[in-house]
Amino acid sequence: MEILDEIAIGVERGDSASVRTLTEKALAQDISAEEVLNGGLVAGMNVIGEKFKNNEVFIPEVLVSAKAMKTGMELLKPLLAEANVESKGKVIIGTVKGDLHDIGKNIVAMLLEGAGFEVTDLGTDVSKEKFLEFAEKENADLVGMSALLTTTMTYMREIIEGIESASLKPKVKVIIGGAPITQSYADEIKADGYAPDAASAVDLVKGLLEK
Repeated sequence: MEILDEIAIGVERGDSASVRTLTEKALAQDISAEEVLNGGLVAGMNVIGEKFKNNEVFIPEVLVSAKAMKTGMELLKPLLAEANVESKGKVIIGTVKGDLHDIGKNIVAMLLEGAGFEVTDLGTDVSKEKFLEFAEKENADLVGMSALLTTTMTYMREIIEGIESASLKPKVKVIIGGAPITQSYADEIKADGYAPDAASAVDLVKGLLEK
C-alpha cells in the first residue's frame, strides 16, 4: 500500500506534519489503525533503528523520527484501544535510584514504542519500590533498568531481588544497560539480558517476549 510506505518514509525523515496528514488520509481510506501502525509508523522506526545500530544516523535523527512517529500514534491510540489491538508487550523502563542520566534510556523507550511495545517510562532516580509498584500495576512483561554510574549499578541487584521476592519472576523479564554494565554483571545479578546499546535492547526485548 503506497500510503503506508509514504508514512514510513515520513517517519524516517522525521517529518511530523506529513506523518500526521498521511495518517489521517490512510484512516479516511479505511485502512485499519493496526495496518497504519505496523505498515507505516513501526516500519519507519525500524529503518531508523537499523540505521542507528549501523552508525548511519545518530541520536538527533532518532529523536526527530520518534517525534514524527508520536504524532501518528496520537491519532491511532484511541482507535487501537477500540479495536483491542494487543501490544507486543508491556515494558516498564527507568534509570535506577541515585542516577540522573537518561539519554540512552529515552532512546530505548522510543525505539521500543516504535517497535510496537507499550512503554511506561518512570524517568530517572527510580526506587525499587516504584519499579515494583508499576510492574504490578501495569501487569508488565518486562522491566528495563539503566545506570551510568558504577555507584548506582549495584542497586540493580536489589531491584531484581525485590522482583523475585514479590513473586513477579519468571513472568516479568528484567534487562539492564548503561555504560558500566557488562554481560557478566547481568549474569551475576540474574538479569534476563543485557544490551550494549539502544538498538540491541530492542532486539533483546523482542527475543525475550516473543518466545
